[in-house]
Amino acid sequence: MGAQWKQKGREAAANAKGKVFSKLAKELQIAARGGADPATNARLRMAVEAARKASMTRDTMERAIKKGAGLLEGAAQYETVVYEGFAPHHVPVIVECLTDNKNRTSSNVRVLFRKGQLGASGSVSWDFTRLGAIEATPPAAGADPEEAAIEAGAQDLEPDEGGTIFYSEPTELDAVSKALGERGWTVSSAKLIWKAKNPVALDDETKRAEVEAFLAAIDDDDDVEAVFVGLA
Repeated sequence: MGAQWKQKGREAAANAKGKVFSKLAKELQIAARGGADPATNARLRMAVEAARKASMTRDTMERAIKKGAGLLEGAAQYETVVYEGFAPHHVPVIVECLTDNKNRTSSNVRVLFRKGQLGASGSVSWDFTRLGAIEATPPAAGADPEEAAIEAGAQDLEPDEGGTIFYSEPTELDAVSKALGERGWTVSSAKLIWKAKNPVALDDETKRAEVEAFLAAIDDDDDVEAVFVGLA
């Protein structure tokens, strides 16, 4: 039983890693439509950094970039699709998908929202703000994140586990990320997000568990790239 349990654990870890790589490869392909050179394509540069942090091999990255840039035949054409709605207990949710088959994705999302409520475009996003979010750790203990935010041009910041999340205007994401790096901060993630203006507070543990199970099921779908939730 011990050996079987370990094997199941390895298989689960491999499957999880495979899903992460699949989502990263899709993002690389989408980003590469704007050009195959990360030096001149900010979105691709961020996608490459994310893939490197996940230990994706160079060959896999290059193949995904070439597919997206149209340099390989038979490449799947992915597009971004956004869904809005509510998780159980009226918690607002925005789901971003990357898909090569909108009908399949739409069908899957409708099933996933059976325990919630799928809404029309704009039904939820009005209560969110579109921002750039840069997760970074300081160059040394005692470094002032507020000073770094001002110097790098960030709009706001909040503490994170062992570091800081800097918020920027969507168009300034790459510039702020670069500026933080130039000031010695180690940037671990730079991406566009939806930040809830009025997150819902759920003190009931059972209700919160229902919402978290709902979100986990959505996030597990292969076409789902990111899930943003208004939960305090």
